[in-house]
Amino acid sequence: MKIILIRHGETKPNVVRTYSGWNNVSLNKKGKAQAKKVGKHLSDEKIDMIYSSDLKRAREFAKIAFKRSPIKASADLREINFGAFEGLTHEEIMNSYPEQYRAWLISPEKIAIPKGESLCDLKKRVFNFFSRIKKADKYMTIAIVSHAGPIRSIIAHLNRSKNFWKIDIDNASITVLEHKNGKMLIKKINDTSFL
Repeated sequence: MKIILIRHGETKPNVVRTYSGWNNVSLNKKGKAQAKKVGKHLSDEKIDMIYSSDLKRAREFAKIAFKRSPIKASADLREINFGAFEGLTHEEIMNSYPEQYRAWLISPEKIAIPKGESLCDLKKRVFNFFSRIKKADKYMTIAIVSHAGPIRSIIAHLNRSKNFWKIDIDNASITVLEHKNGKMLIKKINDTSFL
């Protein structure tokens, strides 16, 4: 089993650096161009199944990159729900929620964002999805268009790393996993060489 994890392309919140978890924002012009480049880059890959987060930016990206293929959307692949932090910059959150924000940055696994999720909640969703597809699609090559949070969670889990924030996942990047001999191996992380 081969899993190709793709982060959606650029959006306006990515440019202005505001938190965008469950906000249903669209790709910007650059994000749409990135989707075309990912599609071209993966055009020789035999992909059996394509999944996407059900949020607009991921679905748009998947439809552009894989224009002739059916795509299954899942809420389990969404970004973390930033709750009260949605749409705010780092500075705005520090002004409005300084204690909660610092606590969450230090212990994202344990601390839930006000009106949002903890990293533990995100991981539970993502790993539920993965356990389902590993059983159903175990001999396939699967592409998954998602967000930085879910992809970081998977990599941190596979590396047994607690440092979630030090894993860089750029817009339109590709991370490749392979399941061999009962183990999931990381073959490539955050590749953007084709952009």
